[in-house]
Amino acid sequence: MAEHVSAPEVSAEQGLQRLVEGNNRFMRGEARFPTVCKETLADLARGQKPFATILGCSDSRVPPELIFDANFGELFIIRVAGNVISNEVKGSLQYAGAHLRTPLFLVLGHEGCGAVSAALHFRRSAELQRSYIQILIDNIAAGLPEALDGDGDDAMPAAVEANVRWSVEQIRSTPEWQQNAAKAGGKIVGAVYHITSGEVEFLDV
Repeated sequence: MAEHVSAPEVSAEQGLQRLVEGNNRFMRGEARFPTVCKETLADLARGQKPFATILGCSDSRVPPELIFDANFGELFIIRVAGNVISNEVKGSLQYAGAHLRTPLFLVLGHEGCGAVSAALHFRRSAELQRSYIQILIDNIAAGLPEALDGDGDDAMPAAVEANVRWSVEQIRSTPEWQQNAAKAGGKIVGAVYHITSGEVEFLDV
């Protein structure tokens, strides 16, 4: 992968504000969902300067470009079930920070996440899934507080938030983040997308 030396011309705070404004347009039904002209595509072919990196779930109902009303080339997106952290995900995040120099990193969970639900079920029943699915579940289950092991209507929303915070914590604990991204003014935030309303709720992480 080629190195890109020019950083996006927005700060982490400006990038976060653009995400908030884009989600507001999406919820109002005023999203741009642009058709990209050939000139724009030709310009993008010369390189990318995304202002934010988003680690989100693979769920087909949660497309980050749409819910943030973002244009081509604005978001560097990593998607994996349950927005879990793995070495491959860390490599993609490191590339975004070291080469694309995105100032803003967002971990995006979502309402009704099937991977989180499966992790809750595993914590309560110890029922194993197929081998590779179980790897995902083990990753999520490790970050869920014991208080969620019992039944309750609030368990699932709380577990989704806890999983976002767990992913943020794992990123923040890496030497790469502590030694490089944080010192360079990078910002990491967590959020939950509410499928029923279209709202992205930003968390205090």
